Amino acid sequence: MSATNTSQEIAEAAKAAFEASQLIPSSERITALHAIRDELAAHKDEILSANEEDLVAARIEVNAGRMSESLLKRLDLGKGDKWESMLQGVLDVAVLPDPTGVVTYARELDDGLDLYRVSCPIGVLLVIFEARPEVVVNIATLAINLGNAAILKGGKESNRSTLQLSKAIAAGLAKTKLPETYVQIVQTRAEVSSLLELDQYIDLVIPRGSNSLVKSIQNSTRIPVMGHADGLCSVYLDESADPDKAVRIVVDSKTDYPSACNAAENLIVHDSLVNTLWPVVAKALLAANVQLLCDPSTLNAMRSLSPLPENFTTHVKESDESSYTTEHLSLTISVISLPSLQSAIKFINSHSSHHTDTIVTESDASASEFCRGVDSAGTFVNASTRFADGFRYGFGTEVGISTGRIHARGPVGLEGLVIYKYMMKSKDPKGHIVGDFGTGQKQYKHKPIDAASAPF
Repeated sequence: MSATNTSQEIAEAAKAAFEASQLIPSSERITALHAIRDELAAHKDEILSANEEDLVAARIEVNAGRMSESLLKRLDLGKGDKWESMLQGVLDVAVLPDPTGVVTYARELDDGLDLYRVSCPIGVLLVIFEARPEVVVNIATLAINLGNAAILKGGKESNRSTLQLSKAIAAGLAKTKLPETYVQIVQTRAEVSSLLELDQYIDLVIPRGSNSLVKSIQNSTRIPVMGHADGLCSVYLDESADPDKAVRIVVDSKTDYPSACNAAENLIVHDSLVNTLWPVVAKALLAANVQLLCDPSTLNAMRSLSPLPENFTTHVKESDESSYTTEHLSLTISVISLPSLQSAIKFINSHSSHHTDTIVTESDASASEFCRGVDSAGTFVNASTRFADGFRYGFGTEVGISTGRIHARGPVGLEGLVIYKYMMKSKDPKGHIVGDFGTGQKQYKHKPIDAASAPF
């Protein structure tokens, strides 16, 4: 992409690349994924060096109070196994079954007139994200594998990382028959603002980032937006909860990656556990340096402990109503006790963002009621909320998580980035016309056809 390209030119190029890619064999897309993975691996040092520069600059912003600590953590491409997971994600997507070209409905409407509903790519994706430079690779991987073109905009705090990653992706694409404008990068807010107006070229906007980012985009475009504004996830300790499971699941849900959208922000404790299991879980959270915002019941239970935990004064506070609708994105969790499973379900449905919620229980009946009663994209039993992730689900990677009601919900992988079209073919020498059907004329057969793919 040239620095002088206008937003209109970028969008037009993306649409042209998408249309051209539909006639390129899917095997070429797999070749591209392997080429991109190899280019990323070959340029690891340059990419991580650029990422380190981004981190240094971001730390200055954090120290000055202009950036949150959680955003800084999301920026680190070298943290833990993030780099290797990113590369593995490319290969994992490459070996997944192609969800395009799959027949989901087929009928013989008349002798020699067949109809097929066939899955196909969405078109041009505009993906906007904050920090998380690995998203560039995640989105490019999914887009390429499906035949969707992509325009990507990362946060300014990750510009150096994004630039190096995009160079590796471009180098991989250059070794294939795919258009070089298949994946494009933009770097300014002005470009994004202009792109959001181009609904004749862009088919779907996917924002990944803060509540303010997502809501701003939702309010600024006619293009469909897929994503979620908040990650308010809850863990509910049922009255039959196993103590060891409770500690493991609550601590992992909160501390494994506190700034992630699938980290737990609310902990709900059954009233019967306030003076038994709750103090055990609380001590484990305090040992992990988690700040507890407690309602009166759970706070009084903590105050009655003898001796008090060493960090009780600094880490245990009284909650208020806003605590339970706040996405902390840090080592903080809001705690409340409730009298029943039904009240917990009602609380979650009215306070959560409908992302992912889990119950810790030994009751199959409670597990079933929770999973069906909680209106979220993910409802888990005895498992950490952190499992809500496309890579962990086996999607290879994900474009994001959707809490919407239409098209895709939960972690969005390959199948969430396809739609369908209807393909019809007449084998009659004269062709078929609607005027031949009706009262006293031909009647539709609507006979099922057994087909995995369209024969034309």
